Parts: sequence; C-alpha cells; structure tokens
Amino acid sequence: MEFIKGMDISMVKELEACGAEYYLEGKREDLFTLLKKCGVNMIRVRIWHDPYDENGESYGGGGNDLHTVMEIAERTMKNNMDFMLDFHYSDFWADPSKQIKPKTWEKLNGSKLQTAVYLHTADTLKALKNQGLVPKMVQVGNEITNGLLWPDGHISNPQNMAQLLQAGIKGVREECPNAKIILHLDFGTDNKTYRQWFDTVAPYKLDFDVIGMSYYPHWNGNIKLLQDNMNDISRRYQKEVLVAETSIGYTLDTLGCNGIVYGSEQEKATGYAASPAGQEAFLRDLCAAVRNVNDKKGIGVFYWEPSWLPVPKCNWASESGVVYMKDKVAAGNAMANQTLFDANGNANSALLNLKNM
Repeated sequence: MEFIKGMDISMVKELEACGAEYYLEGKREDLFTLLKKCGVNMIRVRIWHDPYDENGESYGGGGNDLHTVMEIAERTMKNNMDFMLDFHYSDFWADPSKQIKPKTWEKLNGSKLQTAVYLHTADTLKALKNQGLVPKMVQVGNEITNGLLWPDGHISNPQNMAQLLQAGIKGVREECPNAKIILHLDFGTDNKTYRQWFDTVAPYKLDFDVIGMSYYPHWNGNIKLLQDNMNDISRRYQKEVLVAETSIGYTLDTLGCNGIVYGSEQEKATGYAASPAGQEAFLRDLCAAVRNVNDKKGIGVFYWEPSWLPVPKCNWASESGVVYMKDKVAAGNAMANQTLFDANGNANSALLNLKNM
C-alpha cells in the first residue's frame, strides 16, 4: 500500500460557503484538485449523527452529516484520491474529554445501543456505496482513549466499550469488507496509555487492522517519543500504525481569530520555528519517522484541518453548537495559524513539497 499522505478537510464545505479560496503558486484552484497536485492521496472526513438543534440549525464545525460527507467523498474520488471515514458516534465533537451520545440514542443502552451503533455504521456505508463512494479506511470512534458513548461505553466499563466497538466493526465488515478498520487514541507519545488500553480490550478480540494516533508536538512531545511508541505498539499488537491527526504552527500571528491554541509556548515545546520553513521541516521529519517504524508498520500521516483559513464566521461551533456542547471555549477558529496555507489561501512550502516527503 502506498504511504498515506492524508488531509482531514472536514470543514471544507463550510469554509467555501464562508468565502475561503485556495491558490497554488498564484493560481486559484479547487481545494481537492490542489491537494492532489501536491501529492495528497487520501482525505479523512468525520461524520456526526445529527449535528442540528431542535430548530434545524447546524452546530457548525463543518456540518458533517451524511449529505456533507457524501459531497466531500465524491469530490475526493473525482480527484483520484481515497477517503477515510471517521465515525464520531456523537452529534458533535467527540474526543477524550467528551463522548456524548446522539440525542436520539440518549435513552438506549445495552443491546439496543449496540444495535443503534451497528445500524448507523452499516446504513451510512450502504448509502455511500450506493453512490459508488467506498472508503479505503474506516475509524470506529474518534479519540476513544476514554471510551465512547458515555457513560455506557466509558473505558471504566471495558466490556460495554468493547461490545459497542464490535457493533461498529460488524457494520464495517459487512458493508465494506476491504476497508481497513482503525481504532484511534489521542496522545501518540504516551506508551503506557496505549499498552493499558489495548491490553484492556485484548480479551474481546476486536477485529481491526490499524492503530491510529493523534500527535500534536506542542502537547505530546518530540517525534522520537512518537516513533518509539509506534515501534513498541505495532510489534506488541501486530498492527499497522498511523498518525490520524497532526498539525503545527507556521506563524505566531493569531490572524484575528478567537481561541487560537498555538503561541510562543507551543512553538518552544516543539523545537520547530513557527514559520513556513519550520512547518515544512516538522512534516518532513514526521513522515520520515512514520516511514521508519519497524517492519514497515508505519503506513501514513493525516494533517488535521490544513485548509481552515481565518475567514469570517467559520468557527469550531455555531451559537447552537456552543450551547449543545456546554463549552466555555470561545467559538472561534483555533487552527488558523496551523494551516498548510497562509491567511490568503496560498499553499505553504510544507504542502508544496509534500511529494518529496
């Protein structure tokens, strides 16, 4: 399998609606066409169950319902790239600090909740297949370090968690038997957590292919720690490994955005200058480290939201999304200075030179 040079551009439809434009060496391009020209071969797209409030208003963050996912998948395949589907099993963002049950599943538990997970997975993939859109890879859950579908599937209830994962896996295997299934945790340098997590689920014999890791150098430490973990975990569990999410700043400018998470402290923590050259050096070193995982078990890297430009009103959540998440974080664009484009949509050198990484 070709080394994956992937991008998660789940925000793209909302970005374009807000006026985002993208340029390759001065020429305006369709984002998908541009990424393909730069060497990207796979797109990652998240899917939420029902990302709308009771009035039908979108929670924002890309509005990644099935219809939006279909549009992204179609544009991806038209540009001769594969796609990976990332099931959050939630109506909005799911990560280690929040795994909220979809609204329509709130009162479900036990076998009924497992059935809901299975049907959502299978029905989504069937709908995509009916349009000729078959994912190359499928993530069953997003950053499930602490489980999914809380409280039922919390890591403290390993049997319940495993049964919910098995339900999702069953849906994938039935509808897309050739797709590689990924189980994805955060903090890719934390070897102890990875060992504990996969030892915990080992008795349940989950049928999956790849261990996905989030790796943000400003939070997780240096690339050597990531590579050491990948070497250990891939050997210990005999699975392929990949970086399912990463990013780094190319500037310390907040670009007028609320909620920016990358500043001088984060730059210092990474060891890379917050400049286009520093960003390129980081991505080159990261790809090399994953390629060099023992026994060729390192299969690729996905950059998270590389096209999330600082355009007005394109935030991680709409007003209704903030209310739904009960989140106190400012509803802004937290990633604007970590994109692979400058503020005007011109491709940075990291993207321009991706083919050689």
